[in-house]
Amino acid sequence: MPTPSPNESNSLGELGEFGLIASITADLTADDRVPVGPGDDGAVVRIDGDLVVSTDTFVEGVHFRHDWSLPHEIGQRAVAAAVADLIAMGSRPVALVIAFSAPGELAASWAKQCTQGMKIEAAKSGIALVGGDVTAGPVVTLALTVMGDLAGHPPLLRSGARPGDVVALRGRVGWSAAGLRVLSRGFRSPRVLVEAYKVPEVIYSAGGEARSSGATTLIDVSDGLLADLGHVAAASGVRMNIERAAFTLPEPLQAVSAAIGVDPWTFVLAGGEDHAFAATFPADAVLPAGWVRIGEVSAGEPAVTVDGAEWEGSAGWDHFHRS
Repeated sequence: MPTPSPNESNSLGELGEFGLIASITADLTADDRVPVGPGDDGAVVRIDGDLVVSTDTFVEGVHFRHDWSLPHEIGQRAVAAAVADLIAMGSRPVALVIAFSAPGELAASWAKQCTQGMKIEAAKSGIALVGGDVTAGPVVTLALTVMGDLAGHPPLLRSGARPGDVVALRGRVGWSAAGLRVLSRGFRSPRVLVEAYKVPEVIYSAGGEARSSGATTLIDVSDGLLADLGHVAAASGVRMNIERAAFTLPEPLQAVSAAIGVDPWTFVLAGGEDHAFAATFPADAVLPAGWVRIGEVSAGEPAVTVDGAEWEGSAGWDHFHRS
């Protein structure tokens, strides 16, 4: 990340609202999907089909801590999480607007590096930053609204799973949750897990892969595999069974689990924020490269089981219910 020059303002209070906006928008490049970008009362976005819109909020002390993550990592993580919802709908990321709130005494360099991290992840995902808002507030808060283009395709909804479908996974699960547990205990290793918590590795091609192979549903695994598949099961009116034999427990997860006396499957099945993607496909579908079959769909009362039995532990994260 760039180092602020000695002449830069030390705080947001000194830099001011318009100075911050100018620094955020200074290096934004034109995009043929955005006829009008930052600088007017609103941006103009060009799309080819229906528009998918989603919003995510990241609050200091709830979603991130300054002593755990660098500012650019917080920015990257916020954009990755927000864009993952567009991918889960089967849309192509198009535009991003950011509302940034922070105390006036926050270092201006922190805000600039955070927004630089957002730009880095936006470039990875192919989404264009087209505007937003800045305001003073008691803690740092990032509110991101993302827009995706379905390009004439129907959205991939949670309600499309049918008995006989297979359940498949793209990406890793449990790494971020294990990294969070490591940080919560005051440690910084295994580093791969801590890094997974700080900046998730989102596979932005997953939506197109799933659609091309006939996926019947697709969801971003943000709150935990069992919790998010539970949303699919409820919306589709089906049962799902997940098979642990389909997974390989990575060595770092095993090491952390052994060190702190936690069942590693708690991380894999209930850990969130890796932003992997889970989908259902017809039984005769050829799964795209990188997708792993992890279970199947059957008729019955909506539920998600593990190896044919109810999972006894937590299924995942809920901001207003702590289990």
